[in-house]
Amino acid sequence: MRRGVVLAGLLALLAGSAAAQCRQALALGLDVSGSVDEREYRLQLDGLAGALTAPAVQARLLAQPETPVRLAVYEWSGPRDMRLLVPWTAITGPDRLRDVIETLSTTHRVRAHPGTALGTAMQTGIAMLEEQSECWKRTLDLSGDGKANAGIRPRDVPPAPPGITINGLIIGDPNAPTNEPFMELVAYYRAYVLRGPGAFVESALGFEAFEAAMQRKLLRELQAVAIGALAE
Repeated sequence: MRRGVVLAGLLALLAGSAAAQCRQALALGLDVSGSVDEREYRLQLDGLAGALTAPAVQARLLAQPETPVRLAVYEWSGPRDMRLLVPWTAITGPDRLRDVIETLSTTHRVRAHPGTALGTAMQTGIAMLEEQSECWKRTLDLSGDGKANAGIRPRDVPPAPPGITINGLIIGDPNAPTNEPFMELVAYYRAYVLRGPGAFVESALGFEAFEAAMQRKLLRELQAVAIGALAE
């Protein structure tokens, strides 16, 4: 009898451990600094919501509900202005994904410092991902349209713990006379922001192109976890 009780307890413990796992934790940080006007703010949030409704993105998010992807979304500007929009949410089915999309679609801008505290945004996302240590893959997705001008510099942010990858989404000015500033920003992200294995930068030429760029980025980030990760 005692042996049966112990076995039942072990099975319950293992079941609880499996239920607590996720195949990927994905934190998305959106730049809402002073260079982003009201129209661009709306294009960014609605663009992310639109990318999450894309059938190909939804198919990847909902592929393994028993080991779901966990999503979190925050916006960033000045060093003291990191605002959580969507807390960690396990995408276990279409209803949970619709909740995230609705939150993004109904969020309104609040007054914040106009600075671009990109390094602080990195630290915020890393700290959030450190809370998700049981996930097989951990990814920070940072969008931005400019270099840091407030708070800690990205180059001075301590290395992220092993297993955390930081990707970038660069938003360029489609009306700029040359593409030199855009290419400089891409190089800046590659040098100081991207971290971890397989880190990459996606680009959008203007906020009108943000949704398409975000969709491409999500599809790449949500690629199936390698079988080897399951054994870690």
